[in-house]
Amino acid sequence: MEDGTNFTYMNSLGGDWAADPTQPFLPGGKAQSWSPRVGAEEWIWGENVARGVNLGGWLVTEPFIVPSLYEKYVNNSQNITVLDEWTLSLAMGLDLASEMGHHYETFITEQDFAEIAAAGLNWVRIPIGFWAIEAINDEPFLVGTSWTYFLKAIQWARKYGIRIYLDLHALPGSQNGWNHSGKSGDLFGNGVMGIANAQRTLTYLRILVEFISQDQYRDVVPVLGIVNEILWGTIGETSVQSFYYAAYDTIRQSTGIGSGAGPYIAIHEGFQGPAIWEGFLSGADRLALDQHPFPLQYLAFMGDTSSEWAIATNRSSKAFGITLGGEFSTAINDCGLWLNGIGPGSSNPECPMWDDWASYNASTIASLKQVTLATMDALQNFFFWTWKIGNSTVLGTSSSPLWHYKLGLQQGWVPLDPRDAVGHCESVLNSSEIFDGSYPVTATGGAGAGTVLPAQTSSHVFPPSSLAPSFTGTQMTLLPTYTPTGTVKTLFAPSFTSAPLASVGTGWNNTADTSSAYVPVAGCSYPDSWDAVNTSFPTTPCTG
Repeated sequence: MEDGTNFTYMNSLGGDWAADPTQPFLPGGKAQSWSPRVGAEEWIWGENVARGVNLGGWLVTEPFIVPSLYEKYVNNSQNITVLDEWTLSLAMGLDLASEMGHHYETFITEQDFAEIAAAGLNWVRIPIGFWAIEAINDEPFLVGTSWTYFLKAIQWARKYGIRIYLDLHALPGSQNGWNHSGKSGDLFGNGVMGIANAQRTLTYLRILVEFISQDQYRDVVPVLGIVNEILWGTIGETSVQSFYYAAYDTIRQSTGIGSGAGPYIAIHEGFQGPAIWEGFLSGADRLALDQHPFPLQYLAFMGDTSSEWAIATNRSSKAFGITLGGEFSTAINDCGLWLNGIGPGSSNPECPMWDDWASYNASTIASLKQVTLATMDALQNFFFWTWKIGNSTVLGTSSSPLWHYKLGLQQGWVPLDPRDAVGHCESVLNSSEIFDGSYPVTATGGAGAGTVLPAQTSSHVFPPSSLAPSFTGTQMTLLPTYTPTGTVKTLFAPSFTSAPLASVGTGWNNTADTSSAYVPVAGCSYPDSWDAVNTSFPTTPCTG
């Protein structure tokens, strides 16, 4: 590896690795015998199945995943209440670059990618924050370094035959107010700065898609998620769907239309389930739906109505298109250190028992494995949350074991071969309306892709006609906006010691995409974009 250490790659599932340091963009490895070789064999949705894990806590930190990173700063001399990456960055102060750099370098390494392939997995979902590109005003995040490590992830993924679903996990102003959005609190899509924050996000999505659409990277990063776990109930259906259409249109204006023209675009279902999305942007080019069934998963196929997830996934695949299970776990409760955020934790009296994973008996492990298999089979194209949980310096071990794929592999509640899940739902339910692999033709970039029904485009215009919490009519004309007149940033490419002359791309795939970036209007005074709900409403317009 880069640090000079060695490991032995063992893959009992027919996988191999391939890398030539002097030619870094040659076809890569094959994760398993049944998975297409990256760069040489096409991934075909409906024939190939995505079995993946998230690399949570790496490029967007989360206290329960990397507790030791936070434990060091929970008590700090500045009396900063550390809850999320924003406050962690403030508490780190002058040590931010070294501390976060060390975390990026050590939490996920090349060996993790080798072990992921050896575990029978062929995809990773990698969360990233907007600060991989830039931060403005008083945003305290470390800018750009996470992108350096994402570039390493691309090379490691290529080498071991793994494909990447890149997820914009943290948006300006926060999309859900949870700690894994960068900052806990208010939301980007509502309040006085809702429109401006959304416009800023559209620019960042263009920057990301232009980079990953380049020939050097497109085979490794075939899916881009535009937002993680948007809070539908607060932001509202009108604003969510308006933003989704604006993001889709922005991306396809950059990439063009049809199979191979840029990545698949994944939208989150807002914890509403897949059914309500049938017909949304009908005819759109390669639009995928990402569902996260956390509230129901632990009852799946145990006689509860949550067994509908299997049927719902099949129906969505037939009616909407590619339907992914972007996050799930084996968890049957909310037990785990800081799982619900830094604080006292769950009130469940059984948590000490569930956190003591070393004491699970064979019956407990077997029951937990049934939960894992059921959810894997229900979601079909799945991404477990998450690959690993770091040790706590206080506990001396890892907590939240049922969110820890690697530990589950070692202890037995995660299958050694995820294909063991195939058919589990049908065996329990007798029928789960099996999906035959035939998606709507436009969903995979076929004939007619990109021809969205006019009724859909007209009903999801951006900016929307109203905005939460209660802005309508003339109030909408007073909301601050940005202006599309700025210089667009481009993301930097990797450099290769053994291939200094390798063509790494310019960071911008489509030279005809010359639209400007959304930036503040000169002379306008903007409210705090991270305090949208409590900001005073403007009395005069200052818009782009």
